[in-house]
Amino acid sequence: MGTTTFTGPVKAGDVLNTTGTTVGSLKNVGTLTAAQAAAVVQSTTAAATGIVIPAGSLITAIKLYVETAWSSATTTYTISVGTSATATELVAATNANAVGILSLNPGTDATRTGLWTNVGTDDVQIWVDSGLPDTTPGAGVLVVEYIQASGI
Repeated sequence: MGTTTFTGPVKAGDVLNTTGTTVGSLKNVGTLTAAQAAAVVQSTTAAATGIVIPAGSLITAIKLYVETAWSSATTTYTISVGTSATATELVAATNANAVGILSLNPGTDATRTGLWTNVGTDDVQIWVDSGLPDTTPGAGVLVVEYIQASGI
């Protein structure tokens, strides 16, 4: 399968500049959403994923496609997502104890929400952290969607 690579954000729309005050003469160019995915597993330590979000990006969604539940015979385990080995900067501990799709979010935390709005002036690598594995640790796919160089 072929791929196409762009070095900057892709913009779409047919009115590049505002020339009046009515729809049709107002700028309507928007930036396309990009996404990256990585396989993740329940582990005893935080792990860096292969996901790297470009500087200045706005995160629009983080989803975990749980294929094997995060759990053990006695405990329900959680997953956290961040930008360092702490792995809590973007999503605090969220139960991942059932197969399905989890929509992860920053909650009502202002610092986490701020990082979703703009990841900062440098590219950031995404990390995950979870509880200790049982004999069959949890597994899934983490997907991070973002608008590159959103300007916010």
